[in-house]
Amino acid sequence: MDERELLVLGLLMTQSQHGYRINDFIERNLGQVSDMKKATAYAILKRLDKQGCVNVTVEQEGNRPPRQIYSITEEGKKRFFQLLRASLVHAENTTPDGNIGLMFIDHLSREDAIELLKIKLERVQQLIGACSKIPPHGEGIGVNLSFRHRMALLECNKHFLIQTLQELEAKQG
Repeated sequence: MDERELLVLGLLMTQSQHGYRINDFIERNLGQVSDMKKATAYAILKRLDKQGCVNVTVEQEGNRPPRQIYSITEEGKKRFFQLLRASLVHAENTTPDGNIGLMFIDHLSREDAIELLKIKLERVQQLIGACSKIPPHGEGIGVNLSFRHRMALLECNKHFLIQTLQELEAKQG
């Protein structure tokens, strides 16, 4: 399932928009949730257009260059709800980034392992700090739930690292 497609369709559910505005919104407001690149968003919009999920019209204001406006179609709404339902029930048993490294940590000296995990803990704490500065979204609960979920995962990772470091340091001494 491609959640990026769900993201683009979801943004179009609220109103018709041009590609730049979609990308700007994702970058400014959802950078902690999605790392989608502009080229990817435009590729998804083109694909959705070919599938009949969006209509594209061209708008020109004054001397500005023409821009394409994307609107969701009835087919696009059906696809949105299909993807939304699939996303909400999806449970994935994925290997988090860095988990493979943990499997081979015994190949490092205890000191190196501790030093590297402390750096990782510091980075996780920086992410928590950045996420905690995101203001609550005013309408609906969905965006806030997404950020809260992200924060819970980061906090869980932080607690795991603290506990692991305590265990490694206790074995070291």
